[in-house]
Amino acid sequence: MLTAYFEACQIYEEARELTYIQFPSRFTYHSDVKTWTPRKSGSSIGRIIYIHPASGDLYYLRILVNVVKGPCSFDDLYTVGSTKYESFREACYARGLLDDDKEWHDAIDEPSYWATARQLGRLFITILIYCEVANPLKLWDHAWKLLAEDILYMKQREFSFPGLILQDNELQQYTLIELERLLKENDKSLTDYPGMPKPDKSIKQEVSTTVLRQELNYDTKKEAIEYEKLFSTLNEDQQRVFTAVVDYVERQTGQLFFLYGAGGTGKTYVYRTLIARLRSVGKVVIPVASARIAALLLPGGRTAHSRFKLPLTLNNVSMCNITKGSMLATLISKTDLIIWDEAPMAHRQAFETLDRTLRDLLSAGDPSAASKPFGGKTVLLGGYFRQILPVIPQGTREDTVNASVSNSYLWRSAQVHTLSINMRLRQADKEFAEWILSVGNGTAATVETDAGSHEDGEKIVIADEFMLPQSDNTYQLVSDAAYPNFVENYLNRSYLTDRAILAPTNASAQELNSYLLSKVPSAEKEYLSSDTIAFESTPTDDWTKNYTQEYLNSLEYPGLPTHKLCLKVGAPVMMLRNLNQRNGLCNGTRMVVSRLGHRVLEAQIMTGTHVGEGVLIPRIQLSPDDSLHPFTFRRRQFPIRLCYAMTINKSQGQSLKQVALYLRRPVFSHGQLYVALSRVTTPEGLKVLDDTEGSSQRDVVTNIVFREVFINLNTSESQI
Repeated sequence: MLTAYFEACQIYEEARELTYIQFPSRFTYHSDVKTWTPRKSGSSIGRIIYIHPASGDLYYLRILVNVVKGPCSFDDLYTVGSTKYESFREACYARGLLDDDKEWHDAIDEPSYWATARQLGRLFITILIYCEVANPLKLWDHAWKLLAEDILYMKQREFSFPGLILQDNELQQYTLIELERLLKENDKSLTDYPGMPKPDKSIKQEVSTTVLRQELNYDTKKEAIEYEKLFSTLNEDQQRVFTAVVDYVERQTGQLFFLYGAGGTGKTYVYRTLIARLRSVGKVVIPVASARIAALLLPGGRTAHSRFKLPLTLNNVSMCNITKGSMLATLISKTDLIIWDEAPMAHRQAFETLDRTLRDLLSAGDPSAASKPFGGKTVLLGGYFRQILPVIPQGTREDTVNASVSNSYLWRSAQVHTLSINMRLRQADKEFAEWILSVGNGTAATVETDAGSHEDGEKIVIADEFMLPQSDNTYQLVSDAAYPNFVENYLNRSYLTDRAILAPTNASAQELNSYLLSKVPSAEKEYLSSDTIAFESTPTDDWTKNYTQEYLNSLEYPGLPTHKLCLKVGAPVMMLRNLNQRNGLCNGTRMVVSRLGHRVLEAQIMTGTHVGEGVLIPRIQLSPDDSLHPFTFRRRQFPIRLCYAMTINKSQGQSLKQVALYLRRPVFSHGQLYVALSRVTTPEGLKVLDDTEGSSQRDVVTNIVFREVFINLNTSESQI
């Protein structure tokens, strides 16, 4: 049947579009003459018998016939690109379908012809941290000369000695020092990787001290200039909260604040002013955010989970993984202010975990800290309860409301300050701003429906000026609304940065991304993941035989890239993991692809504080945070996703000039519609397409608001 399939691919053009397992859907096999012919009617499902991985090349042949379309001979299966390999295993590896440490060696070699040694160093650290390298020493031996290429030049300049010559052991020491510094930025060390050589202990201590010093020491003159510029333009509401926070910081008495304001009221502006003011006088500020993209907007910002080492699973007794006497513990003890943006998105247990940890850490030097919120540190939380609340898997409405920080025991200690002036919208757009607030409050004009319970949301009226008409070509309509003149501008980075299509679900976003990518007039490259079951998660009878490769390839999880990733140069992508937050590479960072390598991608950052910086991205090992499957799933793939279109949740924290909201299905969570509508900076930038099944009214969409979450807010807006 297989060789007959090869012959059919030679004869029929349509056969060359199908893999072997897809073939029975459009062709039928005649066993008497051993040939395949096109089906005249009906369809059939293809299936290939299971072959154990220990079966050798036959197992790798099975993998290949599931992914290679239209092979005319075995030679076509052996060939990848223009290279013919000696075995099916080698062909599988070349297609990225296998896990192997050799990939990391190739990932360093590939960009060495065009990337700088500094970029290679960061790539090496990324591989070390996120790729589960089996033999780090072998990788170091393979790569160190590439990483050390600019060390001699740097030392010649540093010592003002052009004739300086360094021996290999000296070059290795200096390279290890640089790697240790980069690892320290990620709260790691060479000692965490067995087999890796280490620099001298005294030098390692100096590196740790240097990294801590970078966190504590800023250019006070530069910060003072920034502070003067920002403070002079604060409005009355912003000045009020600024003065209150600075007063408590200077008195060192500690206080919990909550800065409450809608999108566009200038919360980030207040944070930046506070950071510049305190750093200009030598004080220490730790800025974090619940949302990754929001963290990029804060000078030196990190995600809260990364900065405070919060555990992935939180409970009523959990503690941060901060060791007493560590660099992070020292930094926290010297901190004057902690800023936590997008606080309503985080589970209340995250704040309570940090509270318990700070009380424990700081009580060693001050016993009274054990009885004070956050150990007596001044903490400024910020956000808006009209936005998306903590995501509780399979949680009820009650679970979501109960997880809010406003239901924490810490809330009783909080001073709430409100920002009410929208700085994002023009004064002429005040009516639009008030309408968006009414959507978030749940007070926008509604129409009577048969929806029944409030759990299903209310139907609110959307003005005709924002609604797109129904169309037979839905994707083209919504794409043109967000990306007018797309083909002429697809390489324009500012054009891509300022606009996006938003959708409630990943499925809708993926379909729109595929549609827009097909419009890009350049060559497409396909990247396939290597999917496995973690060996340690399988019982003694080896469950791996129960799950075929094609089944693992078909699995999709929120937050994980797909098995098949199709990219083109110039396509915008979003990072799905925190690879290097200090340098702007975190979950939610938007980038544009500038080079499509075999083992490494190059991209330019589009948003945040590192706009325009080039980064190298390898494939990394990824696993879902939770799964209904009885095994630990592992996917080796580039941690990115196309982002012409993105989910509403992913857009939180971003400001855009043009937004097209595509509703194939209604929003399903509190605050989703408000977040989508409030991303735009002008009313002209908003378009909505309601394509939900059974929708009878063109100007009506679903809005979900959990009003009970507002009960504990001590603001004038809480009376709703």
